[in-house]
Amino acid sequence: MSEVLARRRRRQRRARVALTVFLARTLFKNGEVFLEEVFPDNPRMAGAVNRLLVIGFYLLNLGYAFLTLETREHVGSALAAIEVLSSKLGVLLVSLGIVHFVNMLGLHRVRRRGQLHLAPPPVAPQVHRPFGVPAHEHG
Repeated sequence: MSEVLARRRRRQRRARVALTVFLARTLFKNGEVFLEEVFPDNPRMAGAVNRLLVIGFYLLNLGYAFLTLETREHVGSALAAIEVLSSKLGVLLVSLGIVHFVNMLGLHRVRRRGQLHLAPPPVAPQVHRPFGVPAHEHG
């Protein structure tokens, strides 16, 4: 492997790790507020779920990033290397976005289920009408 290719791969790794760490820290900091609302009666659970989500984020994203690191195409110039890196980082970011929205959808559903107990009970019907009789015939 040429020295240029080795340097390019090291730069790619550093960029991917830095991007993943930045995103994980941002999601951790802002996700805690959301999770405290999902688990209002148990703040320790909110913190634990937040930490587990960050660990899963790191495992999934760094694993995926390093799996896609290798390229089979010949990169003959700095511009071609930047294009390959941009393409790979773009695929990584789209993948991270999809995983993030799937997580948010799941947490939203958990939150909504948790808020059902706060909703008022359904209102009983005020008028009794025999089945099949139109409203204008029943007085």
